[in-house]
Amino acid sequence: MAAKESKKKRFGTIAIDKGYLTEEQLISALKLQVEEDISTGKHRLIGVILYDQGMLDATQIKDILDAMLRAGSAAV
Repeated sequence: MAAKESKKKRFGTIAIDKGYLTEEQLISALKLQVEEDISTGKHRLIGVILYDQGMLDATQIKDILDAMLRAGSAAV
């Protein structure tokens, strides 16, 4: 029996789908996330990074998280 492929969308994908971010903005934030992980050993959530950089506001973040919860996405 073949395993079902997950259809859950991640935070950044939903932000792009909603028109809040471009792919380039997400990639830039993901690069920063990885660089910080490597250099400091601390992991910041992508939503926090995007908020701190002024790319998303609190209302947009809430909207994305609500969409994730409605869809049952575990990667909040």
